[in-house]
Amino acid sequence: MSPPPAHTPANQVVLGIAFRVAAMACMACLSAIVKWTGSRGIPVFEIILFRNLFAFVPLGLYIARTTGWEVLKTQRPFGHLARATVGLAGMVCGFSAVQHLPLTEATALQFTSPLFMTALSALLLSEKVGRHRWGAVIVGFLGVLIMARPLPGHMNVIGVTLGILSALGAAGAMVAIRQIADTERGPTIVFYFTLGGVVLGAAGSIFHWVTPDPSTLALLILAGLIGGVGQLFLTEALRQAPIGVIAPFDYTQLIWAGVLGLVIWGELPHPLTLVGAVVVAASGVYILHRELRRFRRPEASPRN
Repeated sequence: MSPPPAHTPANQVVLGIAFRVAAMACMACLSAIVKWTGSRGIPVFEIILFRNLFAFVPLGLYIARTTGWEVLKTQRPFGHLARATVGLAGMVCGFSAVQHLPLTEATALQFTSPLFMTALSALLLSEKVGRHRWGAVIVGFLGVLIMARPLPGHMNVIGVTLGILSALGAAGAMVAIRQIADTERGPTIVFYFTLGGVVLGAAGSIFHWVTPDPSTLALLILAGLIGGVGQLFLTEALRQAPIGVIAPFDYTQLIWAGVLGLVIWGELPHPLTLVGAVVVAASGVYILHRELRRFRRPEASPRN
């Protein structure tokens, strides 16, 4: 996946933003389907199986029409294994979290991923993280405390823990992608992650399989298609516009989740969830800002 040119035309930037917003809508719809099918008694591993198996439909079409199947050649099989292991652990926790929390709250907790990624980059990649970014991480986790409402009778311990572990897994997956991105292309990484999801889902479903009724089966298939299309929208967004322009639009997922939660389950977001989400989102955007400044000035000593 080639990055966009330094001076991206305005219409291309708009297209990139549109792809990013569409991707967030897909991810919110996926979370809603996971919550709905889970309430119908479908186990998490079975949901993961369908989500990844049917994601191969749009992914396969995309690869066939763009890069060709030679893109599946890899120099880093163990790197893909590490990325899939960490990412799928996060997926298991994330799919479980939406079944314990209101959709908006589970989505808001996902926004802590950039905070964890900053900390993991310092610990695992030996990246220098200065006081500005560490400060943003601390403020972001204060936002998590606001969302979690750690008061007796107010905190859903299981749901919040699963949501945070999901964000940690997503951050670990992004760190793993950084380690292999020098030789591996975007479709390659997505393909082997999706393959890992099929293997994990099938293995877990051996021990607990629930045959879905026709309407639930249709939703499970739709989850895979939407998940795959959403991933391709993310890929295309990065092809069209710089990451610094489109990444802040990830937070539109909270709007989609709020609308779906209200329409389907009658959920009204708790005011503290929204306050905490704003704090976490602001911290994430600031970390992105400092990250981009660091890469734009490689000759300067890291002070961010």
